[in-house]
Amino acid sequence: MPLGMDQTHFLTEKVKQGECQLRAKDERIIALETENAMLYLKLAQLQGSLRSSKEQAVHFKRMFEVEQDQRTCMGDILIGLYGQVKALRDELDQLRLSVTSLPEQVEDEQENIRIQVQEHCQLLRHHTSNMTDLQKRLLEAESSLVEANARHAKEKKRRRELHNTLMELRGNIRVHCRVRPLMDFDVGAQDISTLGKPGSLSEVICHALDDENVIVKSSKHSKVFEYERVYAPLEQQESVFEEVQPMLTSLLDGYNVCIMAYGQTGSGKTHTMLGSHTNEDYNPTKEPHPDEGVIPRATRELLRLIAEKPPDSHNVEVSVVEIYNNDIRDLLGNDPQAKHDIVKGTDGALTVATLTSKHVETVYDVMCLVQHGLRARKEIATLIHEHSSRSHLVVMLTVTIQASHFLCSTSSRTGSPIDVFAVPQSPVPRERARRQLPQPQLPNYGGPKIRSRSPSPSRSQTPTGVIKTKLQLVDLAGSECVGMSGVTGSALRETSCINKSLSALADVLGALAEHRAHVPYRNSKITHLLQDSIGGDAKLLVMLCVSPAQRYVTESLQCLGFGQRARQVQRGPIKRKLPPSMERIGPGDSTYSGRNSPRPKSAGPPTGRQ
Repeated sequence: MPLGMDQTHFLTEKVKQGECQLRAKDERIIALETENAMLYLKLAQLQGSLRSSKEQAVHFKRMFEVEQDQRTCMGDILIGLYGQVKALRDELDQLRLSVTSLPEQVEDEQENIRIQVQEHCQLLRHHTSNMTDLQKRLLEAESSLVEANARHAKEKKRRRELHNTLMELRGNIRVHCRVRPLMDFDVGAQDISTLGKPGSLSEVICHALDDENVIVKSSKHSKVFEYERVYAPLEQQESVFEEVQPMLTSLLDGYNVCIMAYGQTGSGKTHTMLGSHTNEDYNPTKEPHPDEGVIPRATRELLRLIAEKPPDSHNVEVSVVEIYNNDIRDLLGNDPQAKHDIVKGTDGALTVATLTSKHVETVYDVMCLVQHGLRARKEIATLIHEHSSRSHLVVMLTVTIQASHFLCSTSSRTGSPIDVFAVPQSPVPRERARRQLPQPQLPNYGGPKIRSRSPSPSRSQTPTGVIKTKLQLVDLAGSECVGMSGVTGSALRETSCINKSLSALADVLGALAEHRAHVPYRNSKITHLLQDSIGGDAKLLVMLCVSPAQRYVTESLQCLGFGQRARQVQRGPIKRKLPPSMERIGPGDSTYSGRNSPRPKSAGPPTGRQ
């Protein structure tokens, strides 16, 4: 450029050109950036498409592999099917061969079957003839067996009736035995799973062989005891009372009756006499209960018999007595703790004059009074029994009979007079009614004879006075071993008194059985209270209650031995209550036969202090 020239215009142009170029470059940069963004977006789209294509390729590959596996399996299956088809073809060929030879085999089998059928038909005809003979013989044997069983039952019943009559004339004590079922508490300290198992404490060693024999088994030897009646564990209360029931008729005929339950604690005495209950929750009911014991059943039967008599001819009173620690306590009195004494009445019978007697008319009345007495009765829980009675319970029902009705009683069914002076006999079965069996000739013990006055114009007046008979129902406390029961303190003294009183009862029976001159009735209050009943003024039944378990074998043997001693007692004919106007013929009378043997010393209550 020439010097000196104005360069401002030139520079301005240069600046403008530079700015235009700069703008052009900026626009180019913007365009390139826009194009670059578009390329990035397209790249992202292509990458997404690529990933999708890869996933589809993987999926198609997996499908191809699955399809290939299925084709392999199908090939294996086809190979197996081909083998099966081949095997079936071979089997079919064999079947065709078998079918071809089948008609010949069928013909051979038919021929064999025909021969066997003919043989079996011959055997069947032979066996049929034999079976007819056997059936005929079997029917004859069954008929003979039924007839023999019937004869056996009749003879057994006849023997029992004659035995009871013989015992009644001799004055023997009737002894029954009841074996209770096995209970949970029989295991003692052992586990309940050992109940009844051999070798355990609860092993059953006492069994009822039949209705007259009981056996106690041991490792060394077995003992068999025989009684008038033996009750198996499964026999119900009704079966027990059926044997007791006939004695209640004697009560209205002028005889005292005493029924006592004897046995160790927990052997079922209270259950037999009263039924299943405890003293706290015993609730009498007006309707009969299948588990009720001898006391409610005897009361119901007695009141039923009285209902058949003329109205107002009989009166029944109840007393409930407890012998606790050798003291007599009146459980119906205002003060059950008061003590009472035994005195001899004007008729010579022993009585407790201060006892409370309540008039009753229904069974419910009686059992309500018994319930009242049970609530006051002593009872504790021991290791042997949860409800162990600590006293002897005596329920006395006194029946007062008007003498006029006693002498002129008639049968409620036939209306015919009854001979009230005859010795009670067992009923004669209908099939033997025409054949009277001879009565056994027993020695006359020299007791006072009874002679009734035949009606005559000079003796037409009706006898006056009343007759009182007594039904004593006794639930004795159970004997127990202190080591087994675990009692201490006052309960230990109770156990001592119970065992002493039961020993005194055994001593009394032993003295009576041996006809000793001295019978120790006064050694215990229970024997003193029951002196008339034990000594011969009452028909006495002792109900032995025993446990079947090995744990109580000593007590069971002692109880069964007590029953054996009781059976040996012969007290002579039982005394009968008579109106005051009846004559009693003794040795001083002209009609007395001096050929009779003297009466045993065991008969009747002994004179003088015992």
